[in-house]
Amino acid sequence: MRRRTLLASPLAVLFGGGCAGERDPALRLMVPNAPGSGYDITARTVATSLDVSSGVEVFNLAGAGGMVGLRRLVYERGNGDLMMLMGLGLVGAQHTTGVSVTLDAVTPIARLIEEPEVVVVTHDAPLRTLDDLVRAWQADPAGLIVGGGSSPGGPDHLAAMLVAKAAGVTPRSARYAMHDGGGVLLAAVLSKRVAAAVSSLGEFAGQIDSGQLRVLATTGAERTTGIEAPTLREAGLDVVFANWRGLVAPPGLDDTQLRALGTTVSRLRDSTSWRQAMAGFRWTDAHLAGPEFGAFLHQQDTRVTQILEELGLDT
Repeated sequence: MRRRTLLASPLAVLFGGGCAGERDPALRLMVPNAPGSGYDITARTVATSLDVSSGVEVFNLAGAGGMVGLRRLVYERGNGDLMMLMGLGLVGAQHTTGVSVTLDAVTPIARLIEEPEVVVVTHDAPLRTLDDLVRAWQADPAGLIVGGGSSPGGPDHLAAMLVAKAAGVTPRSARYAMHDGGGVLLAAVLSKRVAAAVSSLGEFAGQIDSGQLRVLATTGAERTTGIEAPTLREAGLDVVFANWRGLVAPPGLDDTQLRALGTTVSRLRDSTSWRQAMAGFRWTDAHLAGPEFGAFLHQQDTRVTQILEELGLDT
């Protein structure tokens, strides 16, 4: 008998035929932060790209930079019908939230995508270029607020602090305003509660394309197709940074469950709708499966530790 997860909630969104309650969905995807976040967008894109007859249920369980969701995932030991969308932000949250559970306890399934971060302002902001931002930041590090959609140690925070250091601003003196995901951050940017924001490109793609937001720079090694903005290196700051997202499952899965989840990921990557979505969000395929993804998670944990130490933000 297939085990039902305890995590179904009124906030769940069911993709697929029939009505919620007719039968259990074939798969549940947990999003460990708020609607509108990069995790949320990616999870719902995964759900709509999978051709699963009994549906894929996506639900949000936010808190502590994703650690509330991670703790619940670990509690669901042996549940092969549940996966969690995660990424670099959750790696960083292990170091900054004080929650005892870690990613060492989960089952790595696959890294899915990679994308650059972007530094954005509103279309009418007085900061017209990255040089404008750097000068304003240098003049008043504590007064200029830069927002991000991740907790300390997450991708938006790390990227913002790496930019600050490269610009000659001491990271500890810089004001970083944390928001629970890109949806909340977007509202802060548009209402000008932050002077600039750092976020994954896919989270703000629509607002960038519509002209609501202007990109001052991207963090990738090369320019991003369709984005009229320099890389940080082109703009004079020696920083290259990429964000990524993937899927993990509860601990204690057997070989049959692992094969089934691997088949699900393979079907996702082969689907036309997933390839179209990756192009639309400007995501790069960064597939790593199972043990290789697990090794990558350990490497990322070490990297985050080193970056926090180098920035003086490890205590």
